[in-house]
Amino acid sequence: MTEGVELESRIKAYILNVEQVLENINIESLDEKQRRILELARSYLHDAKYYYENRDYITALSCIAYAEGLIDSLNHLGLIKIEWKPYTALLKRPRVVVAGSFEIIHPGHIYLLKKAWMLGEVIVIVSRDVNFARFKSRKPVIPEEQRRIVVENIKYVSKAILGDENDLLKPIIDLKPDIILLGPDQWITPDALARKLSERGLNNVKIVKLEERLNGELYSVTSIIEKIKSLTSQRE
Repeated sequence: MTEGVELESRIKAYILNVEQVLENINIESLDEKQRRILELARSYLHDAKYYYENRDYITALSCIAYAEGLIDSLNHLGLIKIEWKPYTALLKRPRVVVAGSFEIIHPGHIYLLKKAWMLGEVIVIVSRDVNFARFKSRKPVIPEEQRRIVVENIKYVSKAILGDENDLLKPIIDLKPDIILLGPDQWITPDALARKLSERGLNNVKIVKLEERLNGELYSVTSIIEKIKSLTSQRE
């Protein structure tokens, strides 16, 4: 690994470490001033990611170091409890694949993608319009490319691709993920998916199903569509 690539990789791991710690801090016990310190840390994190994406690695390093220092100050005072991961564990993260329609993004989708992000680098396979219609017996409200763009811009997602119109497993075979995370509503079981992938020569993939789901009034695409229909009919 060259010096420049090594620096880039280490700063990326540094940023990820701070980002994951911030995601897991319970702020309920903190007062307003202490929460303000965490907000400053998040601001420095945001700046670090901006400079990193623009290849200004020195400025990115400075920003993320400020963020880490603010978090550490709260930790040393006993106001929060954190655990920094070793950088070696973050330099090469497992490749995690999530697949789905992602027709209208809601908190359940964000919850799933955040869980995937905690496992590794997230790549999302977005279903094609033709497959959506085949499984749901209706056309999607949002077309496939627009759904892909929205998903790829969620902060937990590294990349989003469209699925294959004829072979649902082909993108997974091509990506060769370390982990596949199934959503709570996906019909296939981990064992059944493992068998299908093994038949195609892809073995040693860890398949996890997210059993718990978020519940709320508008935490499903169906409920959102029904709400829109209800509001529309009231206006007519």
